[in-house]
Amino acid sequence: MNIAYFIPRLIRHFMPESLADWMKKRRVIIKAGIETLNPKAAAERYLDYFHRENISITDKIVLQFGYGGNILTACELLHAGAAKIIACERADFPSPVFDESLRHAYPDYFHQESNCIQPNPDFIQIIHEDIRKVADEQKIEKVDMVVSSSVFEHLDDVDGITKSLADLTKARGRHIHFVDLRDHYFKYPFEMLTFSEQVWENWLNPTSNLNRFRLPQYEEIFRKYFPNIQIQIQESNPSSFLHVKHRIRKEFLSGDDMIDAVTLITVKASK
Repeated sequence: MNIAYFIPRLIRHFMPESLADWMKKRRVIIKAGIETLNPKAAAERYLDYFHRENISITDKIVLQFGYGGNILTACELLHAGAAKIIACERADFPSPVFDESLRHAYPDYFHQESNCIQPNPDFIQIIHEDIRKVADEQKIEKVDMVVSSSVFEHLDDVDGITKSLADLTKARGRHIHFVDLRDHYFKYPFEMLTFSEQVWENWLNPTSNLNRFRLPQYEEIFRKYFPNIQIQIQESNPSSFLHVKHRIRKEFLSGDDMIDAVTLITVKASK
């Protein structure tokens, strides 16, 4: 057993998510995602990808799934031509606070309301709720595009949530999801695959949840709800994979080392 891995994972498993959110915001030990830490870089990542793939967001309604509590990515996507951003997070995610600097930087997207700075609903809608309930109750309008960055690996119901996101997407709508397949104790990118489901869920899975899905599983689920999908491999780590392959449980092995060593993918799907 890798004790250097096991002990920190054990601590993280039993740490309250509220404490983890506090640490992420202050960059104490636990690292938050790019949407939270560097939203402009997150927006640039999307825009660079759109440019390479010849995808236009001009006049599009975009659902940013898992916006990380930082609205700047939405602002930058609006600035790049999107018509409206619907920023979604889980129900218990802390509500963002908007300051005067946002209104000065993006005067079209924010206004003063009851002594508070609030997003202009014509451009930004924020919703903190289970996306499955949002879809079932049709709480938002259908969107032209759904984007996410390092969100899908944290989902506890990948199939159900993918279906709901598909239901919220217009005909001919697109999905772009950047998915990180690594163990988020990044020093050991495949270590989580060496434990049984019982050990992982009861002792090691962080409160942010890592579902341990691999590339073939994501492909199978997206094919259920979208007629057109493409899984693009962005990064892989064959040396780290081969180092621990003999300890990885068989349910995480496809038989193709090139596929099993993949660490970062982009899921591109359309109706």
